[in-house]
Amino acid sequence: MPKEPRNVGLVEGKFNPCPETNTCVSTMSPPTDEKHYMEPIDFESSMEEVKEKILSVINSFKRSEIIKESENYIHASFTTFLFRWTDDAEFLIDNENKVIHFKSQTRLNGYYDWGKNRSRMKKFKKKFKARK
Repeated sequence: MPKEPRNVGLVEGKFNPCPETNTCVSTMSPPTDEKHYMEPIDFESSMEEVKEKILSVINSFKRSEIIKESENYIHASFTTFLFRWTDDAEFLIDNENKVIHFKSQTRLNGYYDWGKNRSRMKKFKKKFKARK
């Protein structure tokens, strides 16, 4: 089992990097890192409206929980149906560049998540873009 820390929270305004394993996706990974990188979500509305929209989308998922929130940061957890594994998802609203950065990572020390974090974040993006 890998021993990389599963750190959440911001360090100097950025997420902790994804571990080497296939258990994490992040908009702050280098774009050349096909295993971990995903595009951030762009937005045009106010930061307050975007935050409410993010919270609404998180709450639309079953087995989700808001753990921490501040003006531009949200930490949530998602628990899988079958095995009850918990994943941490973080969202950072970059109002200057009008993008939402996110990171989603499995809490368990394993090598693979069967694409669950990536598929959840794709679903999150789709739901976010569909909300008015």
